[in-house]
Amino acid sequence: MSIFTHVTVGTNDLNKAREFYDHVLGKLGYSRLTDLGENGSIWGKDKPSFFVLKPANGQPATVGNGVTVSFEAPGRQAVDDFHATALSQGGKCEGEPGPRGWAENAYASYARDPDGNKLAVYCFAAE
Repeated sequence: MSIFTHVTVGTNDLNKAREFYDHVLGKLGYSRLTDLGENGSIWGKDKPSFFVLKPANGQPATVGNGVTVSFEAPGRQAVDDFHATALSQGGKCEGEPGPRGWAENAYASYARDPDGNKLAVYCFAAE
């Protein structure tokens, strides 16, 4: 069982966010499950897991310093594909794909989405 029901990040440009996450999360096997009109969208596999929303208070979306949303990848190639796709869709590199020494077989990459939200993708399968 997962510890979270879902994770939400904010956006100031919903159309750009939808395009970015459709491409990037598609590399991990996730798809957009529903749109919430002009308020946001939800991605997942078999249930809603990741929300991108305009802030409910009407203020601009901002990022949290020290906050990272990390996705599980089905394999190392998906980590590489996620990172390349994030950059091609307007994201910024925060860490090239490669081994991470803090856990056995940890292989990851980091990027920021167009709104500046920090994303990671990890695979723990042996090479």
